Amino acid sequence: MLFKKTSFHKPSLILPLWQAFKFLLIKVAFLKLTADILAFMSPQIMKAMIMVSENHPSSYGSGYVYAIALFFVVLSQTLLHQLYQRNNMLTAVKIKTAVVGLIYKKALTLANSSRQNYTTGEIVNLMSADAQQLMELTVNINLLWSAPFQIIMAVIFLWKELGPSVLAGVALLLLVIPINALIAAKVKRLKKSQMRYLDQQVKLLSEMLHGIKLLKLYAWESAYQRKVMSIREREVDVLKSSGYLTTYSMLTLTCIPFMVSLATFGVFFHLDKENVLTATKVFTSISLFNILRLPLFDLPPVISAVAQTKVSLSRLEDFLCAEDLNPEDVNTNYSGNHAVGFIGASLRWEKNGLPVLKNLSVSIPEGSLVAVVGQVGSGKSSFLSAVLGEMEKLEGTVQRRGSVAYVSQQAWIQNDTLQENILFGANLNRPYYELVLECCALLPDLEQLPNGDQTEIGEGGVNISGGQKQRVSLARAVYSNADLYLLDDPLSAVDVHVGKHLFEKLIGPSSLLKTKTRILVTHNLMLLPQTDFIIVMEEGRISQMGTYQELISKRANFAELIQVFGAEHTSKEATQMEVSSSKEEGQLGRSLQQRELLKHTDSSFDQWKIFTNTKEKVATGGMKMSVVLKYLQAFNWRWMWLTIAACLGQNALTIGQNLWLSTWTAETAKVSDFTEWKQSQNYKLRIYGLLGFLQGLLVCCGAYVLTRGSLSASQALHHQLLDNVLHLPLQHFETNPVGQIINRFTKDLFVVDIRFHYYLRTWLNCTVDVIGTILVITSASPLFIVVVIPLGYFYFTIQRHYIASSRQIRRLAGASHSPVISHFSETLVGRSTIRAFGHQERFIRKNYDVVYENLVYFYNNVISNRWLSVRLEFLGNLMVFFAALFVVLAGNTVSSSTVGLSISYALNIIQSLNFWVRKACEIETNAVSIERVCEYAKMDKEEPWIMPKRPPAGWPDKGIIEFVNYKAQYGKDLGLALNDVSFQTQSKEKVGIVGRTGAGKSTLTNCLFRVLEGSEGKIIIDGIDISTIGLHDLRGNLNIIPQDPILFSGTLQSNLDPLGKHSDLELWEVLELCDLKDFVQSLPKKLLHEISEGGENLSVGQRQLVCLARALLRKTKILVLDEATASVDMETDNLVQSTIKREFHNCTVLTIAHRLHTVMDSERVLVLDAGRILEYDTPHNLLQRRGAFSEMIAEAGIRR
Repeated sequence: MLFKKTSFHKPSLILPLWQAFKFLLIKVAFLKLTADILAFMSPQIMKAMIMVSENHPSSYGSGYVYAIALFFVVLSQTLLHQLYQRNNMLTAVKIKTAVVGLIYKKALTLANSSRQNYTTGEIVNLMSADAQQLMELTVNINLLWSAPFQIIMAVIFLWKELGPSVLAGVALLLLVIPINALIAAKVKRLKKSQMRYLDQQVKLLSEMLHGIKLLKLYAWESAYQRKVMSIREREVDVLKSSGYLTTYSMLTLTCIPFMVSLATFGVFFHLDKENVLTATKVFTSISLFNILRLPLFDLPPVISAVAQTKVSLSRLEDFLCAEDLNPEDVNTNYSGNHAVGFIGASLRWEKNGLPVLKNLSVSIPEGSLVAVVGQVGSGKSSFLSAVLGEMEKLEGTVQRRGSVAYVSQQAWIQNDTLQENILFGANLNRPYYELVLECCALLPDLEQLPNGDQTEIGEGGVNISGGQKQRVSLARAVYSNADLYLLDDPLSAVDVHVGKHLFEKLIGPSSLLKTKTRILVTHNLMLLPQTDFIIVMEEGRISQMGTYQELISKRANFAELIQVFGAEHTSKEATQMEVSSSKEEGQLGRSLQQRELLKHTDSSFDQWKIFTNTKEKVATGGMKMSVVLKYLQAFNWRWMWLTIAACLGQNALTIGQNLWLSTWTAETAKVSDFTEWKQSQNYKLRIYGLLGFLQGLLVCCGAYVLTRGSLSASQALHHQLLDNVLHLPLQHFETNPVGQIINRFTKDLFVVDIRFHYYLRTWLNCTVDVIGTILVITSASPLFIVVVIPLGYFYFTIQRHYIASSRQIRRLAGASHSPVISHFSETLVGRSTIRAFGHQERFIRKNYDVVYENLVYFYNNVISNRWLSVRLEFLGNLMVFFAALFVVLAGNTVSSSTVGLSISYALNIIQSLNFWVRKACEIETNAVSIERVCEYAKMDKEEPWIMPKRPPAGWPDKGIIEFVNYKAQYGKDLGLALNDVSFQTQSKEKVGIVGRTGAGKSTLTNCLFRVLEGSEGKIIIDGIDISTIGLHDLRGNLNIIPQDPILFSGTLQSNLDPLGKHSDLELWEVLELCDLKDFVQSLPKKLLHEISEGGENLSVGQRQLVCLARALLRKTKILVLDEATASVDMETDNLVQSTIKREFHNCTVLTIAHRLHTVMDSERVLVLDAGRILEYDTPHNLLQRRGAFSEMIAEAGIRR
């Protein structure tokens, strides 16, 4: 067990990670220690060379020996350091992978009470951001001991050179460390705030993208865009504060070596009047100060990273310690021959919440067919969840025996082939598989799909209809050959004859599953006589149970329910089983390409296949300059030029300081009478101090302008990305995984916010540093230029090879990260189904596979970095060797101060050159993130939301819709989805739209809302051609009740009225009309009741009623009703139908009919077939004519 709970404190994640990886971490630490020790040998060899130059300028032999020794020391350090880096990165990624695995496992066992505290976005963030933060700290963790060790070593060697005066420098260091600690604590708090805002943003974006169809149809994009932008603005404020704090960090790491040297040299003079600065002392000290600079450079970020990682660790520990489902809530080992049993059981969803199911006592015999019925919100689905062990048990006993198969009310489909969705990890048994396909009525569908059962289904099943999703879900359950089947209203999403077929072949008394225990939640009361046992739910209790005959004879609530249904039966002259082409017809139309499939040959199937290819495209080739230019434009040219000026200035001043010291020590060597020299030393020290002060000033200015510029770029690119995504046509979202877009807003924008400007600044500093170093060494040894040219050529050759491969590896790694997120999100949505089937281990293995693929690219990235470093540092080592060799060759012609200056700069160039190429590559590879953020700008967009021509206020006032010779197609290469459609409605007319699957009913709606633009003809509403006005002016003045009840997390009030246009009184009025007023008044917060993600804390029926209330608030003259009452009981269905009739009596209503009895009340009926109008007349006239409509009515068995 990784976590052992104690009563004292929250378990720590660090201890188990240490136990698992301690040997690897110790090995890495040993390599780091050895490399650090070697780093201190170089200044000592340089010191010996300066002393040779001072004392024995003609002694060439020892000079050559020292030059060769210097080369071998720096080479050994290079090899050991690279070995350390490789092992360090691989250990860090192993730790990250372990944590990602833990998060995934935990997500599968999380109790529903805990799950409500963590949205999908937040859990995905734990995996992508917090685990990454832990990995980044692991990479730098050794610096926590290595940096102090290097500081102590440097101080010891400096003491040897400058004696007690070095304590002045140490005191200054000790003063800086607590200030850094304070800043780190502040950064920690800011990081916490930033993560909170990021979570909110990802959660909101995730919901927006999943409900994008609703946002577009209701023209709510702008309102939700403002919500995202307001969260983003708060996040940017936090980033701004964090950026200004780094100004101090920058000042510390750049100026501390100088301040330490100034303090040390100043005290060195004042301690003893005889103390003299020689070249040996100055340049050995400066070399040690340069070594000191790196740990000081690294320590503040590491302290800051520790602070940030503590936040991430705390979040991870909270999540991993959250309450799990209790397997003991369901007893699977009991005596008795019943399959499911409840004995005085009360259960709840939320911790500390009220019980949802109360005092249940029922025993379900093995092999029986049990129906669970009741009104919306009575606890039917919760009853199944209790059997699955998804709820928290308060008292009593829940019993269940044998393996389980579960079909949820909203079908959960994986992004995989149709066959894999059905097999669900089992081996293929071909005869049984084909029997299952036949029983689930899937064989005709397989003929329509481009690759049969090998067709890949998009994320969330976007490219198949609702009915197909439900039948695939049923097939998965049946193929599993379980002992107990829990079926949550699976027949509601399919049409009547398919529903009959499924009941007879799969569920009923003589079906394939007749020997199995089946618990069926249903609103279809006509099935009840064929069941063995019926449970009637009311307000979370079992109000009645028994056989059909027993319940009818009791004449209680059950009989009332039947009577309500009976009234529906007679008034509509139809029974629920006699309905027509149901929800499936419209839902099949939801897939934009699918309609075309049903009407055309295999050539169109290939087109459809293109749309379902959800693999992320990976860019190739070099970084386009246009990408960097886009960033720089967003950065603002003014800030860019100021950053460059500050960088040039601070580097020029650094060289000035060293040249000043070199001149000073050269004078020391020449002066015979030190009295005069001592008089000028205070003046020289003041100039040295002034140069350092100016450098500090420029560092502060540089950090400030960089923060301003980078924040300007972050805001501009985020706004562009959000705007571009919301302007994409609906088709894009139906054929691409949401994970890809979320990845842009998390991983890629993180690079823009935090990383890219840092790499730009570092590269700029290194460039100026390298040029300065070469100029200094060349001025000391002109021969050095001969070596620089070929070495420079090799540098750029190595750089070119490295960047080409590294860039592509980074792109592939970026693309391979999306499946990790998508698989994780998919698992979170389907966790109940996965747990019900007991497939947790298989999904954990699948997670390992997608993470492993991502790691393959990561490993290649690490190794390519080491390949680069070894070669670059070897060339840097050669530069050191030649710089040392040339000063030895120069002999008497160069002073000891020049020798010191030249070699100390050469030692510095190894890191600078390595950093230079590395950062150039980081800029290229991280520019991929900017490229990915900007790629949405190039995609095809919808027409403008607002156009110069705007409709008059109060339009449409009559509600007359006219289609004139209208043609539309889903792709240039596909056939016409609507072909020469012409018809006109009257004002306030009620028109039913019917047709078989794929006839073009949903296409008609899509064209009316301009989700699909026409290729010929026009649509006129109250005298205005809708193609001449903006999409928001059109959609904002139309009304639709969509098929799927989509809710967003937030308050009930914000779901009803996101634009805040209506008063509370109006909201209560519509809630009363939808029979929700009593329910909402019973909630503690009433209108401010928090809706959970996807509306999960409301039943599907209640969600449908909230959507009806939302439509009632929009006072428009045209309503499109995409009938969706199959997931509500008969009483609620009656209520919805009567409310629509009453409240929309003065509107034009277009009803896409999935149940033919509802259009019998229409004033006229439009019959479509293959995108053409077959008939358009009153229902009475159409029935007299005995055409297509009459035929459909006869098929459905509706008595006329």
